[in-house]
Amino acid sequence: MSIMEGQKTEEQDAAADEQMLEQISRESYQAVAEICDTAHLKPGALFVVGCSSSEVLGERIGTATNVDVAGHIYDGVQKALSERGIYLAAQCCEHLNRALVVERKVMDRWDLEQVNAIPQPNHAGGAFATVAYQRLTDPVLVEDLRAKADAGIDIGGTLIGMHIHPVVVPMRISLRKIGQAPIICARHRVKYTGGIRAIYDQNLL
Repeated sequence: MSIMEGQKTEEQDAAADEQMLEQISRESYQAVAEICDTAHLKPGALFVVGCSSSEVLGERIGTATNVDVAGHIYDGVQKALSERGIYLAAQCCEHLNRALVVERKVMDRWDLEQVNAIPQPNHAGGAFATVAYQRLTDPVLVEDLRAKADAGIDIGGTLIGMHIHPVVVPMRISLRKIGQAPIICARHRVKYTGGIRAIYDQNLL
C-alpha cells in the first residue's frame, strides 16, 4: 500500500467514525425526546440517564469506555431535555454505588444528599457521568435521587429503576438501541387508588 493509499484509508476511517458518532447523537436525542413527550413530562421534571459507552460500541459493559461516544450521547440527551426544561441526572457506575451527577439546584430542590467523588471514565464513575460532571453548569454528586425521577433511559444495562418514583412503568419507543446498546425506557405513573368502582383520570395514566 502506498503512502497516499494509507492516508486515504485513515481519512475514510475518520469519516466513518464521525458519522457513527453523529448517528449516536441523533439516536440519543430521538429516544429522550420520545420518552419525554410520550410520558407528558412537564418543565421542571427530573430525567435519569444510565449509560455504558462500552455497550454502545458493542463491547461488554466496563471494558471499552469511550469519552467521545459519551460526549455525543450527552449532546443528544441534553438537547432534548433542555428544549423541554427538564433536568438531567447522570448515573455513575456501580463503583460509586450508582451515585448521580446533577446540577446543584437539583440537589437543593429535591433535598438530596451530596457525596464527595469526582467521576472518572476509567476508574469509578464512567464516561457519561464524567462528561456530565464536566459540562453541567454547577455539578454536584449526590448519593441517590430518593426515587424522585419522573422518567429515564437505561443505555446498555446500567439499572436505573431505583431512581424513578413508584410506580415505574416500562415504555416502548420507536428505537430499540443506541449504537449497539439495547435501551430500556421507563416513566413514573401515579398510583391508582380505589377498586372496581373507581374511575381514573386518563391524563394520569
